Amino acid sequence: MHIVLSGYYGFDNVGDEAILFAIIEQLRMVDPQVEITVLSNNPEKTKNTYHVNAVHRKKISQIIRALKDADGLISGGGSLLQDKTGRFTIPYYTGIIKLAKLFRKPVFIYAQGMGPIHRRLNKWIVKHTLNNVEKITIRDKASQQLLAEIGIRQDSSIVPDPVIGLDPFAYTSQWREFKNFEQKFVTVSVRDWPTTQPFTKEIALCLDRLVQDGYDVVFIPMHGEQDEETSKETARRMKEKSYISPADDSLQSKIALIGKANLLIGMRLHSLIFSAINYTPFIAISYDPKIDAFASLVDQPLAGHVEHSDWNNQVLYQLAIDSLTNEDRIRVHLKEKLAIHKRSAQRTPELALSAFHKQIKCEQSY
Repeated sequence: MHIVLSGYYGFDNVGDEAILFAIIEQLRMVDPQVEITVLSNNPEKTKNTYHVNAVHRKKISQIIRALKDADGLISGGGSLLQDKTGRFTIPYYTGIIKLAKLFRKPVFIYAQGMGPIHRRLNKWIVKHTLNNVEKITIRDKASQQLLAEIGIRQDSSIVPDPVIGLDPFAYTSQWREFKNFEQKFVTVSVRDWPTTQPFTKEIALCLDRLVQDGYDVVFIPMHGEQDEETSKETARRMKEKSYISPADDSLQSKIALIGKANLLIGMRLHSLIFSAINYTPFIAISYDPKIDAFASLVDQPLAGHVEHSDWNNQVLYQLAIDSLTNEDRIRVHLKEKLAIHKRSAQRTPELALSAFHKQIKCEQSY
């Protein structure tokens, strides 16, 4: 079987690369012989990293060739169908889906987070695209409600983010081993966000107090140079010493580094997911409803939103101390919460392959 994967791949965003890695790993667990072609912004790197076929996501002739040769298209995961990050996002991803349907290929929507969708035209495009796919799986109730509101007739299933299905305990961080931290440490994931609230200042003030309490502080950039710069900005606001792990470190190394920490303070969704699958306590700082939703899913605290003034360094510090004091209990609780979600995440690739096999059988019967 040959499957094409469409998503935000090849942009050095650790979260989306982790989604790609997880989908590939889980598809291969179900069908070791599956052939995979990824639509990537950096095809050569994607080929070498994941041992798959890859074509450039903007070269239409290559995409057409891949879809014609494929048995189906997987669209996802991540937040693809939204118009907050760019005006061309929805037209691009729905365009790939429509192209697959033009060649009569089944389409599986894989654990996507839907929305926000503000423009009326985009709602119409998503409605008419998703009403013609074979199966829709989404990652939260809010996404399901949004699909119903814009008129999606297709049933949808709520499934976990694919990364929850990974087994993180086989991964190591050579950078951490080289640094040889002698005391407990807290990991931090920050990102830039347009707001009038001085959220990096509040985070820095909290981190200074944690260092004074005897913890090392390690920033983990989750999106290359963008997050590295915000990490540096936050570190410059600190009076105490901190560390910034390599922006270009592998996603497996970042998972392992968070796994060895006593706590994560994180903005990026997949830093929170990396923390959860390692049973490492975390405190979320939100910029998007998906952050709130995941923190709620695994019963971890939300300090506040970067656009709101109802939290500060004292609130964050107290949450950190509470988590660090109760670390062992929280780890046990996370292990219990994640068990059912891990099993569910590992079933999603079975749903995808089943949808494609069903289509193949229907075509063979004619």
